[in-house]
Amino acid sequence: MPDSHPQPPPSSSSPGPADPGSLLLCGAHLTDGRTVDVRLSGGRIEAVGTAGSLTGDGTRACGSRVDLTGYLLLPAPAEPHAHGDTALSADDRDGPVSYDAEDVQRRATEAALLQLGHGTTALRAHVHVGDVQELNALAAVLQARRSLRGLTELTTVAMPRLLTGVAGADGLAILRDALKMGASVVGGCPDLDPDPTGYVEAVLEVASEHGCPVDLHTDAADPARLSRLAAMAGGLRPGVTLSPCGALGRLPTDVASRTADQLAAAGVTVVCLPQGGCGGAERRGTAPVRLLRAAGVRVAAGSGALQDVSNPVGRGDPFEAAYLLASRHGLRPEDAYDCVSASARAVLGLPEVRVEAGFPAELLAVRGERLAAALSLAYSRIVVHRGRVVARTSAVREYCNSAAAAELGLPRQGRGEPS
Repeated sequence: MPDSHPQPPPSSSSPGPADPGSLLLCGAHLTDGRTVDVRLSGGRIEAVGTAGSLTGDGTRACGSRVDLTGYLLLPAPAEPHAHGDTALSADDRDGPVSYDAEDVQRRATEAALLQLGHGTTALRAHVHVGDVQELNALAAVLQARRSLRGLTELTTVAMPRLLTGVAGADGLAILRDALKMGASVVGGCPDLDPDPTGYVEAVLEVASEHGCPVDLHTDAADPARLSRLAAMAGGLRPGVTLSPCGALGRLPTDVASRTADQLAAAGVTVVCLPQGGCGGAERRGTAPVRLLRAAGVRVAAGSGALQDVSNPVGRGDPFEAAYLLASRHGLRPEDAYDCVSASARAVLGLPEVRVEAGFPAELLAVRGERLAAALSLAYSRIVVHRGRVVARTSAVREYCNSAAAAELGLPRQGRGEPS
């Protein structure tokens, strides 16, 4: 079984800037059925050719070669909804979650590495600001971001508790300070403010001042409030994201459909959390992804809580999120994976990735030949960020000796691990 705390690969792939040399990925399956070699250079995909066609250029002699025979090569996932300041805190039984800077940095770093082992090469972490933690948690997560440079891309969302009334003045000041410190997205939970509409207005104003995106927590239980939010958010660029919107699926279908149309017209993105909720959501439940997609809303999927009090068993695995979208919510495997890859990257403002020449070398190889099988059971994974291998997770499956095993040639998953 895979190690629950994946580590970066050894010396040849140690943290640091992207390797300027070439890396050749050999014999990988693609979702269109082809088997190809892929050459990476300078953090991008330089060439894609039929298997064996790219090995005559000296790359093999340099030793920068990974055999992906038996692996499916995909664009790497991204995580649009993490909580780095509270991740991995479920076992803190001695009292409230510690917001000591060292504790937060350790948890945020370990959580990002855990998700990197799953294949996630970029993530957005929502971080509480104000109240008892002031800006300490944000400073710690930003420090984790610096220490992870070269392994994964970590961006932060500043989440103030209150933004209206007398107490809201302090929240606004803290929010502006958070953006000056390095937070790149304005967020929060308008449902928890006495004046949710005023909260949204304040967030949009600050975001407009700084030219940054907005990413808000809401259960979406009040369609009238959601309609007002969509109307206010329509003109904001670079965009507004809402999550987890679980209550939208509990509304009457005609009401939910009207609301979805309004969100689509405003260009609002919805991030659903099929693996469970998070501390910013009052109730659990997954947004109606098929209804939203049918209306033209961009839908991405995130992990939400990662082993904190909101979900002590959260895994942070994008493949589990995609699996649940396919198995419980009826999406095709390709559409389910899009929610954790292409659409998730779009939420983060990252460029598109395809396994084609010229695209960023943000890739994930999983053992298997078909996407549906990978969503069902993908333990062995090789993660490429900026054109170099940054994480490997290997699994070996063996069966005891038996006549049936010999006759049927049952697979051993560890056979032929990549070199």
